[in-house]
Amino acid sequence: MARAKGQDNMDRITENGAPTLVAHPSRGAILGEIHARPFAALSTPQRLLHFAFMTDQAQAAADREALARFCAERGVPGPAEGAKHHRTRLGEASLRWEQHSEFTTYTWELPSPGTIPFLPSTTVLPHGMHALPQPGPHLVAVDLHLLPEVAAPDPGPLFDPASLAASLVDGEAAITATDFRAGADGFVRILVLDRALTPARAGALAQRLLEVETYRVLALLGLPEAHRLAPSVRRTEEVLVRIAGTMMQTDGLAADNALLDEMTAIAATMESEAASANYRFGASRAYDSIVGQRLEAIGEAPYGGWPTIAAFLSRRMAPAMRTCQMLQQRQLDLSRRLARAANLLRTRVDVALEQQNRDLLAAMNDRTRLQLRLQQTVEGLSVAAIGYYIVSLFGYLAKGAKDAGYLPIDVGIATALFVPVAILGVWLMVRRIRRGHSDS
Repeated sequence: MARAKGQDNMDRITENGAPTLVAHPSRGAILGEIHARPFAALSTPQRLLHFAFMTDQAQAAADREALARFCAERGVPGPAEGAKHHRTRLGEASLRWEQHSEFTTYTWELPSPGTIPFLPSTTVLPHGMHALPQPGPHLVAVDLHLLPEVAAPDPGPLFDPASLAASLVDGEAAITATDFRAGADGFVRILVLDRALTPARAGALAQRLLEVETYRVLALLGLPEAHRLAPSVRRTEEVLVRIAGTMMQTDGLAADNALLDEMTAIAATMESEAASANYRFGASRAYDSIVGQRLEAIGEAPYGGWPTIAAFLSRRMAPAMRTCQMLQQRQLDLSRRLARAANLLRTRVDVALEQQNRDLLAAMNDRTRLQLRLQQTVEGLSVAAIGYYIVSLFGYLAKGAKDAGYLPIDVGIATALFVPVAILGVWLMVRRIRRGHSDS
């Protein structure tokens, strides 16, 4: 019956003959993600000014609202509510806006009427661009110039020869060159010489080159964090060595407790620093991986005897990434060593406490034994005292009975005969009381 019901659900047919299926709540977002940031076709010549800003959640929301107002004031559509990317046309220029997990990018696509690359950017910035407020701390600024190879100058004199990286890309359909240095205007310059690019391939190549520079800078954000934490990690390692040596030379609960308190404070500091740095180091690894993917996608080949972009970045970025990885590994190893040392100290403290408890219990047993002996002594004295008082009372009774003529024998003899009876009675009574207390 259940199978028949399920078959009925599968057999529901819409008007166009397709089955009606209940979609997963995230299906639309998943299908749309692969098309979220499509490549925009670019015609040669073209100039792109690319900016990236670090933004948190509040800054990202404020930036989306500011862009919506900017577009509305110019009569062009703005980003939709909750949108992560938007592209709009503003006269001869185009603006591409994207929001990522921790940064936001603005890319202006501008016409390039001449063949002289990298004219001062202040002369080509679109009118009204400065009306957009800066969404967060500025991180990346790229000036990418796409020119035809036949009309472009030699890229060598345009860049610092000590840092120049140039290569044939996209199946040798273009030449790209950059020195990854920020000029006087703050822009990192990238020159792309079009040999046989279609507009679609030119747009894809330009976006990948911009992403290489953006993610390269983001990946290197972990390096200052590593430099900041390195002295603290080194001090913690030295303190741990000192504590381990002190553990071998000292003994006693007070000394172990003092060392344990010190080690606990150090471990708390280390865990706090590691928690704050783990996200940054993890993000750096992810960004570095994206840089590698983008470089692989552009398909570099050597050109003019200059190092390729991949070779240049590998030589410069790899040590920085290894520094971050090494420091994170040192933090992890140090955390484990601190945990082992703390466990050893706790074991020593527990053993010392158990020894103290054993000594305390032994002292309590001795004290109880003494109390029992004292109690037995007191009981013996009590029997004698109580017997004495009972015999005294009996003596008064016997004397009264003698005077009244009821006692036929001498008072002294009667009292003497009563003494054993009184002592035995008191002793039996005390024994019965003590046994009753023991049973309870």
